[in-house]
Amino acid sequence: MAQTQAPIPFDKRDGFIWFNGQVVPWKEAKIHVLNHGLHYASCVFEGIRVYNKKIFKLAEHTDRLFKSAEILGFEIPYKKEEINDATREIVKIQGIENGYIRPAAWRGSEQMAILTNLTTTQVAIATWTWPAYYTDEAKLKGARLTMAQWRRPDPMTAPTQSKAAGLYMISTMSKNKAAKDGFAEALMLDYRGLIAETTSSNFFLVINGEVHTPVPDCFLDGITRRTVMDLARKSGIKVVERQIKPEELANAQEAFMTGTAAEVTPVASVDNYKFAVGPVCKRLMADYEALVNR
Repeated sequence: MAQTQAPIPFDKRDGFIWFNGQVVPWKEAKIHVLNHGLHYASCVFEGIRVYNKKIFKLAEHTDRLFKSAEILGFEIPYKKEEINDATREIVKIQGIENGYIRPAAWRGSEQMAILTNLTTTQVAIATWTWPAYYTDEAKLKGARLTMAQWRRPDPMTAPTQSKAAGLYMISTMSKNKAAKDGFAEALMLDYRGLIAETTSSNFFLVINGEVHTPVPDCFLDGITRRTVMDLARKSGIKVVERQIKPEELANAQEAFMTGTAAEVTPVASVDNYKFAVGPVCKRLMADYEALVNR
């Protein structure tokens, strides 16, 4: 049996990373172990795709990075266009044709306490070649999901409109449990018991030819989510944003996920609820592929 080669750890890779205004060798982009972002989750980030050397919706992602930092109470010490230019620069230096970009901003190591009045903000942008998260074959089969134990929090208890690192702890726990149980993903409810999203993607149902999706009032209104909703409307498909109860899964003929990683990925099942990879999913997958010029 052929051995599967282990991926190269991210701290052992070659190339360059944009780090606090300078392009540095990949292996030298280091921070101290006593930094505030690590210990107190004061970190925000983005995930951006590169398709055929073109960065997909860079301005929108940079806007959200700055907004996320603002919500967490710290300021990114660069202008948005400086971050956009740096992103284009590092993609060119790395020679990325189809890949992923990870900008991140976090509070530094000047102060090891809850209080942050002495900390500075650190910023890095890394990019690497990355194929589609789900293969075409896997998409046509649809992903198998299970319900997560953890729920998206009340926006009065967490900064839910920020793409903040700390909010992904329950995503990691839910994803690991799902994978251990043989599922591709986990579907999370919100603090009210309503359908919210998966661990890293927005969630949609197709009911009688209409696309239904939860109102993003306690989770991110994804950039891919908005893109796919626009594509649906342009194709004459009605889009309904509303609160959705988990028992309404029984009313749907199709289901799918959207996100920077997932793109448009059909869902075959959520535990005992089954869905077809039907015409709406296939249409939106094709339209998204055409948009990004895969």
